Amino acid sequence: MRVAIIGGGPGGLYAAALLKRLDPTREVTVWERNAPDVTFGFGVVLSDETLGGIEHADPVVYEALKRDFVRWDDIDIGHRGTRYRSGGHGFAALGRHRLLRILQDRCRSLGVELRFATEAPDAGLLSESYDLVVAADGVHSATRDTHAHAFGPRVTEHRCRYIWLAADFAFDAFRFEIAETEHGVMQLHGYPFTAKDSTVIVEMREEVWRAAGLDVLTPQESIERCAKIFADALGGRPLRSNNSTWTTFRTVVNDRWSHGNVVLLGDAAHTAHFSIGSGTKLAVEDALALAACLREHPDVRSASAAYEEERKPVVASTQRAARASLEWFEDLRLHLDQPSRQFAFNLLTRSRRVTHDNLRLRDARFTEAVEREFGCPPGTPPMFTPFRLRGLTLRNRVVVSPMDMYSATDGVPGDFHLVHLGARALGGAGLVMTEMVCVSEEGRITPGCAGLYTGRQAEAWRRVTDFVHRQSPGTAIGVQLGHSGRKGSTKLMWEGMDEPLPAGNWPLVAASPLPYKPGSQTPRRLSRAQLTDIREQFAAAGWRAARAGFDLLELHCAHGYLLSGFLSPLTNQRTDAYGGSLEKRLRFPLEVFDAVRAVWPAERPMTVRISATDWAEGGTTAEDAVRIARAFAAHGADAIDVSTGQVVAEERPEFGRSYQTPFADRIRHEVRVPVIAVGAISSWDDVNSLILAGRADLCALARPHLYDPHWTLHAAVEQGYTGPGAVWPAPYRAGSRRPQTGRTDAPRPRLSLGG
Repeated sequence: MRVAIIGGGPGGLYAAALLKRLDPTREVTVWERNAPDVTFGFGVVLSDETLGGIEHADPVVYEALKRDFVRWDDIDIGHRGTRYRSGGHGFAALGRHRLLRILQDRCRSLGVELRFATEAPDAGLLSESYDLVVAADGVHSATRDTHAHAFGPRVTEHRCRYIWLAADFAFDAFRFEIAETEHGVMQLHGYPFTAKDSTVIVEMREEVWRAAGLDVLTPQESIERCAKIFADALGGRPLRSNNSTWTTFRTVVNDRWSHGNVVLLGDAAHTAHFSIGSGTKLAVEDALALAACLREHPDVRSASAAYEEERKPVVASTQRAARASLEWFEDLRLHLDQPSRQFAFNLLTRSRRVTHDNLRLRDARFTEAVEREFGCPPGTPPMFTPFRLRGLTLRNRVVVSPMDMYSATDGVPGDFHLVHLGARALGGAGLVMTEMVCVSEEGRITPGCAGLYTGRQAEAWRRVTDFVHRQSPGTAIGVQLGHSGRKGSTKLMWEGMDEPLPAGNWPLVAASPLPYKPGSQTPRRLSRAQLTDIREQFAAAGWRAARAGFDLLELHCAHGYLLSGFLSPLTNQRTDAYGGSLEKRLRFPLEVFDAVRAVWPAERPMTVRISATDWAEGGTTAEDAVRIARAFAAHGADAIDVSTGQVVAEERPEFGRSYQTPFADRIRHEVRVPVIAVGAISSWDDVNSLILAGRADLCALARPHLYDPHWTLHAAVEQGYTGPGAVWPAPYRAGSRRPQTGRTDAPRPRLSLGG
């Protein structure tokens, strides 16, 4: 086999060494346009997991790395004159030059041909004479760009400028320092990579960089300015560069990683922000996986497919974490007013990979100090602290999220709703929400949707609220009011979500006459008189909800339903007083809010659910969401329930664990209003992390409560908590301990008698 590798960085060199070591008969050639000692940056951080893979695949490389590694456990976070240290994290780093030298030496010893200071031929040309072409040519990959039609790259440029520098001393921990200057917030990321050197990355928003004049300084002047700004962290020492320049980070994603016998590897295939230290790590792991797949599969094409199938999910997970970390630092200013210890916890858990429970294992003392400062009584996880909204005090921070059940008859909730909501109330959540309850027959999504537009429906709901208040005292029950708009008159979810009914359709209304998707019914544009009628329908439903005994009312302004349709520029194309600017698009939803608030009891809280982004070009943005939340808060909303999407069928959500919480976090800190976070929050550890970090006040979970109606009580048991935030109903107390399983404590042999 003849192998051509484009790019002599760590990924390309390690791939070359592995491929040659696994089969010495392979002819492996590496092209690198730079000289052997030219590289970008200074230090490289590798995880124990990656090192384990290297040790297993090539002990020679591992031993060489091991001799040069600098190891440390601590992270230091400086914030407004205080510095907190968290331990138990475990890092290993070495100089990038040294890493390249080790890999170059290993390649030469194995017989790999290294061609430095030589531009590689085009990958398409190489593919004609080589069996495999590995494109490891970095973030600016010419291979990827030349063959973009095949790889489908998407490159996102982000909002911060950064520069990669070094200092001639070794930090004794991974260091995060914040500088609040007259121009804006700047941050330093630093870590040791030898016993006497540290990597120092200085980063700030583009507008701060320009305001500080760093865009017009010479490279040396920039370096001196950075050293002056962070003089305290650097002990007054200077910084140095290896031709570093200010740049912006670019996230690279490819639809496909292979094309014929050409395979992308490392930054050519994907990038992940340096704040989680993963670029070289991912490239090395790519090389390990590619070499293994070539060994396990009979030909290059099947091996390339297996390599892509194995690595893509891992990389996607890392990129989600990196994106969360990157965006946290982009919006760093939002968190600066937090108490310093909570700020440090927030920073440590920013990527969602380090969680409350994980950090407790690493550094229990630090985590317990954050909990005390937050106000957690001894032995009380953050999720079981109370929270007050107007006159309602919730005993914990868990919300059973609204979930459409499509099981009502003529809008009347029946036995199913009593059992469904009653079971979740008995399960320990602080607040149980109904599904979206429709304010009119025409406002239903499906024929199975529940309503509050008749007295009979209100009486049926009263049966549910009475059960919750009587049988699960301390649990609050809330109602979500909404109108389907253009997404109505569809089949039950399990019969075909968002699909029109085959018969018995009713006419739809919306802000503008736009069907939800091809094949959907086209709604009629609402007239001024109809807007007044619908506003009164919401108010009447709110009045019935109060009479029915609900503790909290939420107005549904999300997911493309009627009120959401007014908010989004993609679904509101009106030219009257209710369309155009965001202020005009807000007008009708705010009129509805005011009408409902006027009939809803003053002591009971009222919340609003919004879609903080449409996940579609030209739609609602995160900045718009802040303005929308601020408007509702100004009109008296007690909390904003922050969801996303489902507004247009052509959306492209960025799914992932807790993927919607950054929108809630931003609204909470910019608007200073309580927020409910929702979206793939699946574990009690996630809830504790979000609450303690100050990213959310309440967490709403849907699917976990379908899987386990007693999710909250079980979360208490698993954390050893027995306080007032999770009270077992008297008939269930016998089940408040885990059932016994088969015996696992057989006696171990205690003596060994030799002859």
